[in-house]
Amino acid sequence: MTEGLLGFLRRDLQAALTRGLERDSPSNPAAARELLLASLLLGLLAMGMFLSAGYHTGFLAVNTWTRDYPSWLWQNLTLLGDEHLAFTLALFFSRRHPRVFWALMCAALVGAAYASGLKPLVDALRPPGVLEAGSFNLIGPGHRHHSFPSGHSVTAAVFFGVLIYYARRGEWRLLFLLLALLAGLSRVALGVHWPVDVAAGLAGGLLAAWLGAALARRLSWGMTESSIHLALVTLAAIMAVALALVGRGYPEALWPGRVVVAMALFTALASYLILPVMRYVRTR
Repeated sequence: MTEGLLGFLRRDLQAALTRGLERDSPSNPAAARELLLASLLLGLLAMGMFLSAGYHTGFLAVNTWTRDYPSWLWQNLTLLGDEHLAFTLALFFSRRHPRVFWALMCAALVGAAYASGLKPLVDALRPPGVLEAGSFNLIGPGHRHHSFPSGHSVTAAVFFGVLIYYARRGEWRLLFLLLALLAGLSRVALGVHWPVDVAAGLAGGLLAAWLGAALARRLSWGMTESSIHLALVTLAAIMAVALALVGRGYPEALWPGRVVVAMALFTALASYLILPVMRYVRTR
């Protein structure tokens, strides 16, 4: 009976992946153009700010303006740029949209290479490493090094950029772009990044999302092989658990994050195990 159940679960997942691949178009030329245009504009913005007024330009003005809004808002917005939350959110659609899930994994690798490669190479000081304490609004950990580019901005742009690529309606693409921008803005509001870091991070993340979607089209085994798919889902679940247990240094985002984790894990458990087992029992 055990082997029969495992065999059923494998066939059920394979059938779900096949249906999921038909659900999303492998390419979306309009969204691809929008991603590239947004990435180009943000890249030009970063370069323009740096060349015209210096690396630290705009920080105090934006940081002071955002001080009027509650800290819990910025803490939760910055969570949208956390890689643990990105993996957690991916669990909501991994089975139903395997093409999007696989593109996220590919884009995450490109985005990680971009951020991890530039941070130690540039090794720019963050606001807490340059400005006097109390001269600006600092919320949460006062990181001092590896400011360029903003990793949270890269992650948010990768996650929402992939969603933009596969979204069919322009309204959804606009909403996803707005969420990525707000996650980037939160890094200045929290006092841990310069605006140039954020603009460069968003530009690189959106470009990584475009590249990830292109890679996903060519490396189809990542969305057709059920064993690879399950391994990536397990990785996402581990990242979700880590987010719930450890938190990310922002106390007012801890419990909202845990609620999302609980919902995502339940969704994954239901779609990958509970519902398939119920279907198996009905066939006996």
